[in-house]
Parts: sequence; structure tokens; C-alpha cells
Amino acid sequence: MYSGFYKVPAAYNEPVKSYAPGSPERAEVKMMLAKMRSEVQDIPMYIGSERVKTDKRISIHPPHDISHTLGYYYEGGAEHVNMAIDAALKVRKSWQSLEWQDRAGIFLRAADLVSGPYRSKINAATMLGQSKTIHQAEIDAACEFADFLRFNVQFMSEIYSQQPISEKGIWNRIEYRPLEGFIYALTPFNFTAIAANLPSAPAIMGNVVVWKPSNTQIYSANVIMEIFREAGLPDGVINLIFVPGPVGGKIMSAHPDFVGVHFTGSTSVFSKIWKAIGDNVSLHNTYPKIVGETGGKDFVVAHRTADPLALATALVRGAFEYQGQKCSAASRAYIPDNLWPKVEEKLLADMKTIKMGPVEDFRNFMGAVIDEASFDKLAMFIDNAKKDQDTKVIAGGNYDKTNGYFIEPTVILTTDPHYITMHEELFGPVLTIYVYPATQWEETLHLVDRTSPYALTGAVFARDRFAIEQANEVLVNAAGNYYINDKPTGAVVGQQPFGGGRASGTNDKSGSYLNLIRWVSARTIKENFNPPIDYRYPFLEEE
Repeated sequence: MYSGFYKVPAAYNEPVKSYAPGSPERAEVKMMLAKMRSEVQDIPMYIGSERVKTDKRISIHPPHDISHTLGYYYEGGAEHVNMAIDAALKVRKSWQSLEWQDRAGIFLRAADLVSGPYRSKINAATMLGQSKTIHQAEIDAACEFADFLRFNVQFMSEIYSQQPISEKGIWNRIEYRPLEGFIYALTPFNFTAIAANLPSAPAIMGNVVVWKPSNTQIYSANVIMEIFREAGLPDGVINLIFVPGPVGGKIMSAHPDFVGVHFTGSTSVFSKIWKAIGDNVSLHNTYPKIVGETGGKDFVVAHRTADPLALATALVRGAFEYQGQKCSAASRAYIPDNLWPKVEEKLLADMKTIKMGPVEDFRNFMGAVIDEASFDKLAMFIDNAKKDQDTKVIAGGNYDKTNGYFIEPTVILTTDPHYITMHEELFGPVLTIYVYPATQWEETLHLVDRTSPYALTGAVFARDRFAIEQANEVLVNAAGNYYINDKPTGAVVGQQPFGGGRASGTNDKSGSYLNLIRWVSARTIKENFNPPIDYRYPFLEEE
């Protein structure tokens, strides 16, 4: 046992490197890309101290170069889910009894590994496996990953410091206990940092975790586990398994020691998870914590006083960075008719300069979408928009999967504000624009609020402060992350905690203490230094 009230190092946001021509980081990551492309990785499941392989080996290919093989992973089944749960529960008591500052030390070391010796490797893995440009990989896999680790340690210490008052003769305190079982983390393909944060945030708070990543993110998930292990994370605290979603979900939802799910993915899958937990709630030893960030149909709405150049730039970056595969990506826009000519001119001119191709070529602004299923879905919506009478494809609209899953950045102009691509999540580089009469600002705000079931991110552009305030009021529940004169993407840990409501999730704000506090169960302790020895109160005495 230690003695001392420890202060953790102050958290900070990892500086983003430029990767400009001639920079050392550019040379380093290019060397790492060449090295990783020349190797074929063999990726096992991490269950306790074992590295588990099965007879079902599945190949991994860059989405932008589908003929190249990066490696193989091994798909597991129900027995591997149970193995991972058993491994987690075996180490649970020893991990929870470890001093909090020792847990902090592990994850602070992991942050320095991410931003230091592993920086080029985690970036290169994300570029190759998920088709991110170097800039998109840098802000995600290197910077946000490190930010989550450093800020979560700080948030942990802040939570532990929150204590009740004590009256004379009494000492009140709160103990923040880890949950009594295991956490199930299900992570998406689109952000390496999210894939790392969902299992590590509960672990920082003393919990043990079974982690199932998206199959299309396994290549960089393997590097995440390398980092955690080098940082000193004990075997079994985070167990990495590759199993079909329904297999893991069925076992998890019915296990008595299941105490929580940390999820990022589709709304439909999250709804199924929630229902499965409810159907099996009588089997659990405690009510599970359900934390999820799901879909989005993120908006940009402009007032007639908006800056058209800033608006057009926000649309290009917000809609097409990382091929529109961000939960926060701008996918529907409402532009007043007085601004549309200038916005259209700037938007189309910028889009003509966008280069798309393999991310190893740093001149490309966009790579490929994640897989063939996504490609086929997006191609279908684009083809329909070319034929439908209420829409016109004014930019892009082409696609090709000969060498990789490439979808051109596409802009659909619609006369129907309820057209399908104005309310259904596509998760790709497709932006739909509705031009409204500039005199109908308030009506359009209500239209924005009602059109989509989601409420993740949104942005308003205006110079008129009264218009901004009106938008703030009407759209108060339309977005969990809300931007004024800025694109609706790019939330930074510690600055813009991320999450939304309605069909977009539980809004537990990753990148803040609000998320970490979900992974503890508080115990209030009252100690009386001079307890009474007579049950009688003064009011019982005779007059």
C-alpha cells in the first residue's frame, strides 16, 4: 500500500504533425508503410496469456488495393467468447485491487508509446487497413488515441477526488468501485482511437474487458494490443476476440457476470443489444450499464447572412474527409437561395481539385470506402439519385471497384427536403443539399429538427447573432455536438466531448469524465467517531 495524495501529470492534446514534404515524420511513416506492405501479418486473438488461432483464417486487404494481402486473422466461435470471459473474470480481483496510480501509470506509458515509438506504426496500420490519408490517420490513431489515454487518467483522478462533506464527529467518503463483472466492448472500423478507447476506458477504472472489434479494423487493433502489452497491461484485463457479432452478443447478454456494454456502431445493432439485455435482465447479477454511440445524419444549416466561402469549405471538409465515413460527417445541408450561387461555385470548384486514390500517395485527399458492402450500398443510392425526378447529381456520381472501393465525392441537389438521402444514414462521401427560400429561416430550422431520427452532430452558419440564437433554441435537441460557423466534424478529447441523443446513442460523452463515471459503482461510507449509546432522543423527555 502507498501513502500520498497523488497528482497525475496534466493532460494535454497531442500536437498534430504536418507530414509536409521534407519533414522527418513524413519520411518515417513512408518507410513504415513500405515495411508493413512487404510483410504478411498473422493476427491471433488475445485471450488471457494465450494467442489463439483457429482453423478459419481470413485475409485482410487494403480497401484501396484489394489485390494486396496485409495479413490474416483467425475467426473464433462461442468457445472463444467463453474463454475470454473466463480469462477476464480470473484476473478481475487482482486488477481491481491494484492501486489506481499503478493503473494510471500503465495507460500514461501507453500514451507515450502511441505518440512516440509506435506513432508511425499505428498510423501506417490505420492507413493501410482502413484507407485513411496520413492526416486523417494522424489526428485519429496517433493524436486522439494518446489524448483519450492521458485525459482519461486525469478524469479518473478528478472523479476519485469528488468527496462528500462531513459534519463534526463523522467522516463521510465515497469509494468508486469497479463494476462487479466484465465489460463487453464492441468497436467500429472508422476510428482507431475509438477502437482503443472503448475497451481501455473501463479498464482504467479497474474493470476487465472482452473486446470485439470490427473485422475491417483488426489490422490496427493488433497494434493497439501490442502497445497495451508493452505498456505493462496484465494478461486478461483486455481480451481481444474475433467472432461474429450475433455469437458474441448472445453469450454476453445471457452471462450472469456481464455488467456493461461499451459500443460504437449502427443504431440497429445497438437496439438489438439493448433488447437482448432487457430480455435477459433476470439472469444478470446486476443491472448492466449500456453505453453506446450509434448513427448520425448530420446537418449543416446556413442563414442568409452566412459567409459562403466558409460554408462551402466546411461542406467539403465535413462531408468528404475520410470518405464521409465519420459518425459526424456532414451529409445533409440546407442553404438559402440568396447564397446558393456563390456556395455552388466555390463547392464545385474545390471538388474539381480533389484527388482520390491509394493513401500511400500523399497527394490524395480521399481513399476508398471500407468494403464492398459499403461500396454497393453507396452506388445504389447514387444511381437512384441520377434517375429520381426530385434530385440531380451536380458533382461526382462515379464509382469503381476494379482495384479498390472508390466512390467519387458526390453532391446531390434535391427539391424534396424529405428525400431518402436527407434522412437515411449512408456513411460515405455523399452530400445532399436542399436550397430553401431565404425568408423561411425559422421554418427550415424546424425542418432540420424533424427530418432525421438522429441527433449526433450539426452546424449552423450565420453572421446574424439573433439568427444564431434562434437556431440554438430550435435545434437544442437536434445534436449532441453542435457547431457555430464550423464543420460538424473533428471533436477533440477534453475540448468537445463527443456523443448524441435520440437515435444516435446514450450521449455519455467520450472524451469527458461523464463516460468514465459510467464504469464505476459508488459506495458511500459513513464513519461515526462517537456513536450514541442510548436510543432515546431529547424530544421523548417529560415536560
